[in-house]
Amino acid sequence: MAGILPLLLLLAPIFALIALGAVLRRAGWLTPEADSSLLRLGVNLFFPALIFNSVVGNAALHDPRNLLWPPLLGFGSICLGWLASWGGGRLIGLERGRGLRTFAFTTGFPNYAYLAIPLVSALFPPATLGVLFVFNVGVEFAIWTVGILLLAGGSLREGWRKLLSPPVLALLAAVALNALRLVPPAPIGQTIAALGHCAVPLGLLLIGAFLEEHLHQPRALLDARVNLASCALRLGLLPLALLAATKALPVSAELKQVAVVQAAMPAGVFTIVLAKHYGGQPLTAAQVVFATTAGSLVSIPLWMQFGRWWLGV
Repeated sequence: MAGILPLLLLLAPIFALIALGAVLRRAGWLTPEADSSLLRLGVNLFFPALIFNSVVGNAALHDPRNLLWPPLLGFGSICLGWLASWGGGRLIGLERGRGLRTFAFTTGFPNYAYLAIPLVSALFPPATLGVLFVFNVGVEFAIWTVGILLLAGGSLREGWRKLLSPPVLALLAAVALNALRLVPPAPIGQTIAALGHCAVPLGLLLIGAFLEEHLHQPRALLDARVNLASCALRLGLLPLALLAATKALPVSAELKQVAVVQAAMPAGVFTIVLAKHYGGQPLTAAQVVFATTAGSLVSIPLWMQFGRWWLGV
């Protein structure tokens, strides 16, 4: 089982890329005007390529358990997180229209992709990465259905449209090809793999750039109620709940490995963007993200070491 120091060394380049993104934003090299185009490039091209490359030829996805349980666990875990975070928000005195919806949405929303992917890739066999993407389908389904209703009472119609996104379509195509034991010709496969290698570095740089926008008024990010409650939930109660559910369910070793990483994740930075778009409270989202991300520097290696021991992976 990996010790604390190796896990910290593994986290170092991930957080270094996030910090570099913030520096590039401050230096004017990564401008806000470029965000939308880079985000579209990452979500619509690089990320689907990474998914496709990780799923096609993945023997672990020939096991029916790895097509059924991962999306169910992904959906159930994030919905449970929102329910617990709603209750936590009420306990600290938040109300609708004054940050409760945003607090619950952000605290229950893990950084399920750009932080999880490099950790899964570094710690576990390649087959586990494909299972991670299937898990994330359940998370995505929850976000664009239950999540938008929680955050802003949004329309399910818009949520359903977002489910038909390039990453989900790439996953469906890749699962079909994998089931048929088909692989693309070598030049095509190598091109897809090269595109996929760009996804995580670009995503981490953009995370840093998004976070930097809130560093101009650092005192605004300090709200004891929000900071402490979000850390207690996102870095305390919710990891334990996900690991306990995984322990109790008849799931594969690959999904247990995914759960170890997902349980340790802080709140997702993309929630700040969603809060802006759906009329939430972006400052509340930023307070949750900063507190849980800072706390995760300590909690990620601890939860991952504990999770690997408890689940036997």
